Amino acid sequence: LRHPPSSLPPPHPTRAFCLPSGTWLLYLPCTWSIGLAAEPGCLPDWRMLSLFGIGAVLMRGAGCTINDMWDRDYDKKVARTASRPLAAGDISTFQSFVFLGGQLSLALCVLLCLNYYSIVLGAASLSLVITYPLMKRVTYWPQLVLGLTFNWGALLGWSAIKGSCEWSVCLPLYLAGVMWTLVYDTIYAHQDKRDDIIIGVKSTALQFKEDTKQWLSGFSLAMLLSLCMAGMNCNQTFPYYSAVAAIGAHLAHQIYTLDIDKPEDCWKKFASNRTVGVLLFVGIVLGNL
Repeated sequence: LRHPPSSLPPPHPTRAFCLPSGTWLLYLPCTWSIGLAAEPGCLPDWRMLSLFGIGAVLMRGAGCTINDMWDRDYDKKVARTASRPLAAGDISTFQSFVFLGGQLSLALCVLLCLNYYSIVLGAASLSLVITYPLMKRVTYWPQLVLGLTFNWGALLGWSAIKGSCEWSVCLPLYLAGVMWTLVYDTIYAHQDKRDDIIIGVKSTALQFKEDTKQWLSGFSLAMLLSLCMAGMNCNQTFPYYSAVAAIGAHLAHQIYTLDIDKPEDCWKKFASNRTVGVLLFVGIVLGNL
């Protein structure tokens, strides 16, 4: 717990949604859904892409605040999180509530720009956002709950365009996103496994241990199969499946070369998952065209 500052890995996205990477990983499933909902031959709705981008920034920020509120006692025990405002005592719990209220109010303004179905669907995700930070105390699968939370946009993006969800497309897309989250956040959790053992919190990294690569391979396969199912159910074309194949190759290389005992390598592999999300979005756009 007393690493010199220069050796500290970046903050864990399951402890705080405070990384630019976290915003991307929240936003990209929204773009997939918006892209798949576009009419054949058409580009995605850029107004919706912009609204969801703003919403991702705001909700990632709200998640960050909620995480810090729940985890302030844990953060005091870890060198790299002890300087966070709540943990360090720089701000009060009341001040953090006020700030959270401002973040959620702005996010609500974005949500109210959508249709009624999407407003209800979007509001339903708030329970996941609030309860997720508690999961590391009670289960070794907090990454699964993070996946359910971070990929809600795979449902919401489609409904924002169409007015309702086409479940034969949205559910496989949502499942693919959840499996993807289990891949990237398990990799990231290996950076924190020593600290997690000491302070008594749980993660899939601690659950899988040396079998991590086998689990990641299974999650990746499930992701690819789900993407294929979503594509078939909305009549996607060759560029889409080419992107899925490229994602498969990327994940295979990522898992094969992963060293779970080197935090810097885990960070590098985690960060590369933005490429996975962008590849799929490009494949969807080109497939529609």
